[in-house]
Amino acid sequence: MNSERGVISLKFNQDQGCFTCCMESGLRIYNVDPLVEKAHYDLELMGSVAQCEMLQRSNLLAIISGGSRPKFADNTVLIYDDSAKKFVLELTFSSSVRAVRLRKDKMVIALMRQIHVFSFPTPTQRLFSLETRDNPKGLCELSPLASAERQLLVFPGHKLGSIQLVDLSNTEMGMSSAPSSINAHQGELACLALNQQGTLVATASNKGTLIRVWDTLKKTLFVELRRGSDTATLYCINFSRDSEFLCCSSDKGTIHTFALKDTHLNRRSTFSKMGILGNYGDSQWALATFTVPPECACICAFGSSKSVIAICLDGTFHKYVFNADGNCNREAFDVFLDVCDDDE
Repeated sequence: MNSERGVISLKFNQDQGCFTCCMESGLRIYNVDPLVEKAHYDLELMGSVAQCEMLQRSNLLAIISGGSRPKFADNTVLIYDDSAKKFVLELTFSSSVRAVRLRKDKMVIALMRQIHVFSFPTPTQRLFSLETRDNPKGLCELSPLASAERQLLVFPGHKLGSIQLVDLSNTEMGMSSAPSSINAHQGELACLALNQQGTLVATASNKGTLIRVWDTLKKTLFVELRRGSDTATLYCINFSRDSEFLCCSSDKGTIHTFALKDTHLNRRSTFSKMGILGNYGDSQWALATFTVPPECACICAFGSSKSVIAICLDGTFHKYVFNADGNCNREAFDVFLDVCDDDE
């Protein structure tokens, strides 16, 4: 899914205020609003980078090598300290690392069939490990805030289409609370997202037509949202910080925004009033949508005051503002790869 500009992957940090841009030529980090390049790491230092996870807006970054010119093995996670300008930690595993997630007291590493949970940053010790079904995408999400209402780790369960939830609030070395399970979909999971409070988890399958939002405490369905009727590959799901809205992006090139608090704002099919087509007729469709180039993968998140940001592998940055009527207007467009850093 590499772009012509050599972008390998994009990822927001935990508060959606920054994003990392992993490239064949190294790594860049940007502030979202205003759009500014905050850091630039070249090939000599980093090699080509497959994934990068920020720790909020701190000086610590977790790096996984990849691409055509990697400097490190893909079974290694490196922690780079931007203040010290050097790598300060290296963790090597028995197989390639699929994903890494950080928060102020934990680091989570996803392999193909295992999830490892570490204390972080000092000391960095493995607390426990969990088995999963094959997880090639490294799906796993972590409650971003240590002060969150629910301290959760979410990842694919053993059963097809299921998710497991582990409470991280009382973990010690070698101990974890027993995972609880939700049967979220009939097909393979494609996308996961947790809200800031850890109270809601959003799931989508490889069919990509429905997004289901689950109450993590009751383990019940909170709301079901319909992205569309055609099969699609979902790239990204994100909650707004107050959990009032949810957005998603897919290979159809449409960014969908749904209401979670006032679900009556979501569009309903005309069939719902007629009582035909069953569940499909009752579907909740997006409150607002906008489009980006469909041939290019992108990530999406919420900005300030009812704005949605989409950042694409082709180097483009899109910002749209929506209202309760479903109107969506473009507020900004930029090519972030051409944006200079704020020191220049």
